[in-house]
Amino acid sequence: MPSKNQQQNQQLVLASASPRRLDLLAQIQLVPDQVLPANIDETPLSAERPGDYALRMACEKALHIVTTTKPKLSTAFVLAGDTVVAAGRHILPKAETEQQARACLAILSGRRHRVYGGIALRLPDGRQRKRLVISHVRFRRLSAVDIDHYIEQGDWRGKAGGYAIQGMAARFIRAIDGSYSNIVGFSLYDIAAMLDAAGWQNLSRKSAQMPPAE
Repeated sequence: MPSKNQQQNQQLVLASASPRRLDLLAQIQLVPDQVLPANIDETPLSAERPGDYALRMACEKALHIVTTTKPKLSTAFVLAGDTVVAAGRHILPKAETEQQARACLAILSGRRHRVYGGIALRLPDGRQRKRLVISHVRFRRLSAVDIDHYIEQGDWRGKAGGYAIQGMAARFIRAIDGSYSNIVGFSLYDIAAMLDAAGWQNLSRKSAQMPPAE
């Protein structure tokens, strides 16, 4: 267990510039001390499984931040994540063009797919904790009008699989099985559990400092 002094000096670094992940962390009163995007090669390896890819990306992002900022982060917890949408073993891209988004939606239409969330936590002592979270999502069948309208809104840009469940795409989703926050960008349950197990104290301290409800 960390000493009292170490607990007071704990810092949390988020290895992501995703506003969705920042919003999610804020829901459980987690505000990173620093946000440092990890710019790494995100190309999947040949025949790499979606879950393996998500976990590898999360681990490499955390490691990249640690190795490029030392010794500044010697007392920090570095949190990284990656979200992968897959139909079977086919990894769908983070849509950057209308063509990519249309192709993703055509694949997802009327079928069930998986969302893999890789989470990596680098501890101040150099150890690493990691988890893979899997959620299932079922889309209703999409018409050409559905896809055209969604593309026009631009909600697909930069999103894994060409959609964001917290946006307009929610109207396409018949059911989910598993963590909703994982589909958005981070499984909050698993992050809280990992931080608690690693000796992170800021969650409980910040909660204790909150004023009582009137």
